[in-house]
Amino acid sequence: MSSDAPQPSGSPTETKRRGTLLRGLAITALIAVLLAAAFLGGAMVSAASGLFREVFGTDAQTQVRARPSVVVAVRDLAQLQTTTYRIERVIDVRDKQSKFFGKVEFEDALLLVAAADVTAGIDLGALDEADVRANPDAGTIEITLPAPNLISTVLDNDATYVYSRETDLLASRKEGLEARARQEAETALRDAALDAGILDRARTAAERSVEGLLRSFGYDDVTIRWR
Repeated sequence: MSSDAPQPSGSPTETKRRGTLLRGLAITALIAVLLAAAFLGGAMVSAASGLFREVFGTDAQTQVRARPSVVVAVRDLAQLQTTTYRIERVIDVRDKQSKFFGKVEFEDALLLVAAADVTAGIDLGALDEADVRANPDAGTIEITLPAPNLISTVLDNDATYVYSRETDLLASRKEGLEARARQEAETALRDAALDAGILDRARTAAERSVEGLLRSFGYDDVTIRWR
């Protein structure tokens, strides 16, 4: 029988021939990748390599899902200012004086209309690793925040002014009385903000802000505790 006669499909000779043909194609594709690396740069290499993997089934994918470091990301907010109260008050400051061996008293009096912005929030820079317990795979996180506190009390100089100044005839006019009144105003307005519940308001606002931040990191179950 002639050796040139067609071989039945699936015969050993036909299987060997197909194997030889596939190896030849693989070698040709590999040479194309190497030539692309030498002459055509990285873009053509990626395309040729992708074609090689697609044809011969050698494609492998590795996915890395990195989440932001929660402690570092939250610390970046530093002083989280969450609540500001506008407080106004009239401050009455009087300097008592006496003469004639204390028999006669005089005074230098000043009324100051004071306005200030009192701001409260939390110091996120105080967070450490022990304050955060996160499970990225389960999407849960528990964070313990430092207690809210007053961050600043700033007098509004445009809205703060001397309403009246009265100095008795025999009294000495105290040049530092207005400065003293401004100092008293800062203390009084800060205390007024505390009495008005600014820290509770700051706590609620901080919970809302931090929860929103953590949810943006991919955590669906957020628990916030306080020191």
